[in-house]
Amino acid sequence: MPPEVERRLSAILSADVVGYSRLMAADEQATVRTITAYREQIGSLVGDHRGRVVDATGDSRSRSSRAFSSRHSTGSRRIPR
Repeated sequence: MPPEVERRLSAILSADVVGYSRLMAADEQATVRTITAYREQIGSLVGDHRGRVVDATGDSRSRSSRAFSSRHSTGSRRIPR
């Protein structure tokens, strides 16, 4: 008899900074500060939904969490500038 397999539905988010190279060329310190603040906000939102950041390379983020139940908001959410 095969072992019991736990299945779970997951949500995956991938985020990227538009114009990252241009922003870095224009003002590297300000861009790093801004991206660091956004990373903290994204990390907080991910944690609020019991998710985890699974990759954080350069200006992109990937995260995974269990699929949201009907009581959670779905769709896009912009982080204010």
